Amino acid sequence: MAGGGFATASGGEFEAKITPIVIISCIMAATGGLMFGYDVGVSGGVTSMDDFLKKFFPVVYKRTQDSGLNSNYCKYDNQGLQLFTSSLYLAGLIATFFAAYTTRRLGRRLTMLIAGFFFIGGVVLNAAAQDLAMLIVGRILLGCGVGFANQAVPLFLSEIAPTRIRGGLNILFQLNVTVGILFANLVNYGTAKIKGGWGWRVSLGLAGIPATLLTLGALLVVDTPNSLIERGHLDEGKKVLKRIRGTENVEPEFLELVEASRVAKQVKHPFRNLLMRRNRPQLIIALSLQIFQQFTGINAIMFYAPVLFNTVGFQQNSSLYSSVITGAVNVLSTIVSVYSVDKVGRRLLLLEAGVQMFLSQVIIAIILGVKVTDHSNDLGKGYGIVVVILICTFVSSFAWSWGPLGWLIPSETFPLETRSAGQSLTVCVNLLFTFVIAQAFLSMLCHFKFGIFLFFSSWVLVMSFFVFFLVPETKNVPIEEMTEMVWKRHWLWKRFMDDDNLDEENGKGGKGFDPHSQL
Repeated sequence: MAGGGFATASGGEFEAKITPIVIISCIMAATGGLMFGYDVGVSGGVTSMDDFLKKFFPVVYKRTQDSGLNSNYCKYDNQGLQLFTSSLYLAGLIATFFAAYTTRRLGRRLTMLIAGFFFIGGVVLNAAAQDLAMLIVGRILLGCGVGFANQAVPLFLSEIAPTRIRGGLNILFQLNVTVGILFANLVNYGTAKIKGGWGWRVSLGLAGIPATLLTLGALLVVDTPNSLIERGHLDEGKKVLKRIRGTENVEPEFLELVEASRVAKQVKHPFRNLLMRRNRPQLIIALSLQIFQQFTGINAIMFYAPVLFNTVGFQQNSSLYSSVITGAVNVLSTIVSVYSVDKVGRRLLLLEAGVQMFLSQVIIAIILGVKVTDHSNDLGKGYGIVVVILICTFVSSFAWSWGPLGWLIPSETFPLETRSAGQSLTVCVNLLFTFVIAQAFLSMLCHFKFGIFLFFSSWVLVMSFFVFFLVPETKNVPIEEMTEMVWKRHWLWKRFMDDDNLDEENGKGGKGFDPHSQL
């Protein structure tokens, strides 16, 4: 790995070493992803457990025991069951707006600490739940934790990491999401065998491990220099910058951060500033990535993997075992992204994955359309193995592309003055569409049947074209120099960076300004 250089007028890299404090801070911060991933994975497992269904969803339990009552695709179609999963993301959506304020005013570190407290409270309520209301309230507290963690952690990772490894360290968040999902799948596989009807409590309660890790991590890490300088702590910001860069020669980077902070403080309404013409490329790309990320269908599979495998004919233990396999593939493929994202770039990973996800989903749809009908399942062992392999193929491509890059690209492209607001809106849109998919998937599966995979594959095709034409490469670009090195050089987005338009927005009345050019 090449050493860092000094900043140049053309946008080189600042001098920086990969210090232990950077690695430790990033690992601790990324445990927020571990908690998020565990929450994603655990819900699908417990909703396929008979004891959990008998206690909270007896109607669904009755359907699963009598195949003649409903279509194979409709056994789990229940709005309450879907609300158990989706309520977390609706709460996260609302919490994001508060997290935007704390991230900007109180710092990234304190926002992560708040997230940890919410997670711990939610875990306690879920593990001790006596009725559906208690269960949902616990999920809502977990959702508040997700809103705060997803707001602060990607920003923390992008700002503390040296430019040349920013992509890899940022993807630690997504890697921990996948590890959390795998951990949840393994726990569910084990607790499903517990006799006595309390295995689901163990599954929900073990979420306390990542919740505690995040809370302890937030107590131990330092805040980012960007955040400290933004809040007026210049001396402390410079001191932290020297610690995390491993050098006394931080003046060029420090001065750039101070200037970026000065510009940011002139922005009184960051959310309103997001709508300005010069910020639209980042906004359009960030929000589109979140929408497309959910319409790949990945979270439908991650939320309801055991339920999905049960639907197409796997027995309970087999479905949980298959979920463990896909979870392991998810982790390994995310590691591929950590090592490749700063070498091959963001665009190539996104485009390659688009082809892989499209083909695997189309083939799955064909197999299920031929072999699985409403009241009979002739999938067989051979075709069952093929379906698991194809789902693993789909999950692997998502895990090294759209999963981590959906968070990385927005966190590194917004300028400092709109970064917290931009990240907040990014998380908000992500959670909104996560909620939509979580609340609708089982009903969609009931009505679309095997066509659900064709629905998602069509979106994969659309988003691949979007990346090809509109998403620029941000590999190895210093985070504060995106405008000059990326947006002003893109065939379309450079029109939004026109200096005359910037002057007009700043009240300077640039020459040749055309009010009709505003989109």
